[in-house]
Amino acid sequence: MIQKTLENLNIASLNRMQLDMIEATGKNADIVLLAPTGSGKTIAFLLPVLKDLQSSKAGVQAMVLIPSRELALQIEQVFKQMNTGFKVSCFYGGHATRTERNNLVQLPAVVIGTPGRIAFHLRNDHFDAGTIHTLVLDEFDKCLEFGFKEEMSFIIARLNMLRKRILTSATKMEVIPAFTGIKNPVEINFLNSPAPTTAGLKLKYLKAGDADKLQILFALICKLKNKPTLVFCNHREAVERISLLLSEKGLSHGIFHGGMEQEERERALIKFRNGSHPVLVATDLASRGLDIFEIEAVIHYQLPATRDVFTHRNGRTARMNAAGTSYLLLSSNDRLPGFIHEIPEAESLPEKISLPGKSKWRTLYFAAGKKEKINKMDIVGMLLQKGKLAKEELGLVEVLDHAAYAAVQSNKIDALVKLIKNEKIKNKKVRIEISGEIV
Repeated sequence: MIQKTLENLNIASLNRMQLDMIEATGKNADIVLLAPTGSGKTIAFLLPVLKDLQSSKAGVQAMVLIPSRELALQIEQVFKQMNTGFKVSCFYGGHATRTERNNLVQLPAVVIGTPGRIAFHLRNDHFDAGTIHTLVLDEFDKCLEFGFKEEMSFIIARLNMLRKRILTSATKMEVIPAFTGIKNPVEINFLNSPAPTTAGLKLKYLKAGDADKLQILFALICKLKNKPTLVFCNHREAVERISLLLSEKGLSHGIFHGGMEQEERERALIKFRNGSHPVLVATDLASRGLDIFEIEAVIHYQLPATRDVFTHRNGRTARMNAAGTSYLLLSSNDRLPGFIHEIPEAESLPEKISLPGKSKWRTLYFAAGKKEKINKMDIVGMLLQKGKLAKEELGLVEVLDHAAYAAVQSNKIDALVKLIKNEKIKNKKVRIEISGEIV
């Protein structure tokens, strides 16, 4: 079973942490997994969950509680890629409750969701929690930080048939809260191990006066050309300020922070993933659990407040032994925090700044998705056949509940839209347009 699942995920082999998790699940004990971002913990806990699912049993069998809707969607996507045959459903704030209730008409084997939304469904008796035997508390430290203690306590109290509890965290707690019900767990600790995800990470710094920090950032982004780059800020106001500058300079980019609507954040992540926006300017909301890979540079426009934040930001790059660089932008009053032990290398900037070329990709928007019975192959087929695209001219395609996005080579997208503007998908007229861009 495991080998087939790995093939579905396009993974050659499990890492040491994932193997330790599988071994621990055979001991019939609760598990506490301590691991940094990007280490593969989602697969590490999903494989034990899958092992205990039984196709002969009705009702919800496993629950995964997570701190954010983005992480919920990522875990759901990974589980679906495993192609297990078991139904999975995702629940989170900002998602239509009617849609979620429809997903519960035929009960899934696995539910994934934020504590607030799962508690809502349980309080309204939308599904029976008495059949759940496995609970995963993912990013538990972040769940506590976000103030979900009351909701988690309520949920766990309703799970009276639990046989296994798995807790994951990027920080080690002195005491595990009693409401979790976890006692004498097997601890798997990879926090102090050499992280395979940052083995190729370089640390560099740039000095800037307070007045020209934005200009230094702009010069660095230009030097990086179109390398996938995450710029981290401590506050959304800084994100908006940087976005304004980049727009004035004509630099295509995306933004991501908690003040945005969920749909806006999803669209920003999709365009970053598919290469339409080489640069994403974000708060630390983007530092944990998001499905964004192959990032080559992380820029700390504002210094992280803690070691954990620094670790999670850097965990977005140099993943899976890839190479990446973490840049620290230091104003005149900034000093390296004590938790940064490595001495960073000074980064030089060219005297003459030249704008990077336009991105290779732009994004096509479809006003229909899974709930309209549209799937990825429908879109790919239409773009290749009716749109006359070659396979290499079509990039990442992602289908959401009521929308879909496809990356198309920039020099082809305008002609493509003209070709397909009157085409139907599954005999349905669907609005298709080039997705708006921040420039």
